[in-house]
Amino acid sequence: MNNKPTDIGKIIAASSVGTMIEWYDFYIFGMLAKTISTQFFPEGNPTAALLSTLAIFAAGFIVRPFGALVFGRLGDLVGRKYTFLLTLVLMGGSTFLIGLVPGYKTIGIAAPVLVLLLRLLQGLALGGEYGGAATYVAEHAPAGKRGVYTSWIQTTATVGLFVALAVIMLVKLNMPDEQFNAEWGGWRYPFWISILLVGVSVYIRLKMKESPLFAKLKTEGKTSVNPLKESFSHKSNFKMVLLALFGAVMGQGVIWYTGQFYAQNFLETKCNIEFEQSRTIMLWAIAFATPFFLFFGWLSDKIGRKWIMMAGMLLGVILYRPIFKTFLADSDVPVKSIYAGSTGIPPVKEEKIRLNDSVSVTTSRFVFGNGAAVTATHTTTAKKEGNEHHIVYSNKHLSIPYYWKFVFLVFVMILLVTMVYGPIAAFLVEMFPTKIRYTSMSLPYHIGNGVFGGLVPFIGLLLTSTFTKDPLVGLWYPIGVAALCFVIGSIYLTNKIDKNVAD
Repeated sequence: MNNKPTDIGKIIAASSVGTMIEWYDFYIFGMLAKTISTQFFPEGNPTAALLSTLAIFAAGFIVRPFGALVFGRLGDLVGRKYTFLLTLVLMGGSTFLIGLVPGYKTIGIAAPVLVLLLRLLQGLALGGEYGGAATYVAEHAPAGKRGVYTSWIQTTATVGLFVALAVIMLVKLNMPDEQFNAEWGGWRYPFWISILLVGVSVYIRLKMKESPLFAKLKTEGKTSVNPLKESFSHKSNFKMVLLALFGAVMGQGVIWYTGQFYAQNFLETKCNIEFEQSRTIMLWAIAFATPFFLFFGWLSDKIGRKWIMMAGMLLGVILYRPIFKTFLADSDVPVKSIYAGSTGIPPVKEEKIRLNDSVSVTTSRFVFGNGAAVTATHTTTAKKEGNEHHIVYSNKHLSIPYYWKFVFLVFVMILLVTMVYGPIAAFLVEMFPTKIRYTSMSLPYHIGNGVFGGLVPFIGLLLTSTFTKDPLVGLWYPIGVAALCFVIGSIYLTNKIDKNVAD
């Protein structure tokens, strides 16, 4: 295979742009979960509404393996190019239509039902996209460079998340909260913008050629007649599918979603950091960490894929609770000053609105010894019996030193994401033969990411809602999965460095 540098650059760009847009489409739902929960579910129980929204979000992940089977089979029968062109159109159309569904107040229960159906279509589409893009780039890659070239595809999930955050921030900061959160408000704009991005990507992908390895097989009449049967009924290949899932991908999935989705949700709902700061913390951390996808992809070509991925999982197991504990401690304004280490500092300005005899809402501005300031809103509930008080602080604004400390801690978690995710496309491609590669690699990838990883936000919230005394209890799920995957992968995976491209 003799691809020129300019050719491989176009191949990577065309594949990556489309995959990035699909991730953008998939993730804006999760980024707007709190707002969506108020639009598509009845009022009265915000926790139940958010859980229901996250369940719909998770449903898109759960059906990804089915998309992997459907589109993986199509990709191994018809070809890589047209299959992930189809998934792109399906994803973009579903995303645009979510932005057109009326709210619960207008059409009642039909609102969440329609959103769920569209979310399922998104999951099916994404199930077919990633395997096609990774396979397509890998089958164009020159000898010994599969890791670094496929790592460009690995950046697309995080870049898609970055673009989703940036678009939402741009829209929200240019209108009042009431307008953004209204039934037909600004929160719908990111969904509508999707159709423009998809149009550009479809135009680019129509100019792509079929993978040379697959085209050669097709010319020689050696393509698989039944990719599903060959992938899962042959004992040796099915063993590799299971090993890929339980020895690598399920651990990679929980590391990915903890470092990016769960972290953002935790900053917003447990630390009560204001919307703008919680989002920009994620944006900066993603921007700083994204180049490391390429670094670890390149490094995997030199030293192998296995131990880079295993190290990322182990570090996640060790570091998650200390990092999230630091988030809580450093944002606990009433108990401990995060600016001067002192306690009991009175606010310099306080405005109180009494809602009734037992509930009041207070907005306080605190200034500490180093000149830093924080504005926090708290609700005080005083029970008539026992004189108990419950204070909840929200909209906390971190000072500059602690803001950048939080950016660094999130960066560390996303760095672990780059370690487990950067090499994995090349790792999966090299496990399976060309004629059933699309099907074989897509299934374990989307079970690991879609089921084990995609359930991290939902299970995390469910655990913290059930065991309310421990705000870190939600971390035991990703820690447990990553630890199990580390053990299995360390024992059974090989650290082969593949220098051959043709299969």
